[in-house]
Amino acid sequence: MEAELMRLAVETYKITLTLSLPMLLSGLVIGLMISIFQATTQINEQILAFVPKILAVVVVIIVTMPWMLNLLMDFTTRLLNLIPTFPF
Repeated sequence: MEAELMRLAVETYKITLTLSLPMLLSGLVIGLMISIFQATTQINEQILAFVPKILAVVVVIIVTMPWMLNLLMDFTTRLLNLIPTFPF
């Protein structure tokens, strides 16, 4: 019982990390590129760093949405199928 719950918790953390990783990486890469551009041109405008990161994250969300939904639906289905097996 406890081992099954621990396995479920670890799987939940892995799925959370897997789902958030593409958005975090795109924000990181775009932020790094904007920082290099700002350092090179000496333009220190905050909006220049903020808007491209937001746009990149939104694009990544749109592109990866089917994959993310499939992953979450599979996990939720497995979770709901496990409910009758847990003793209360």
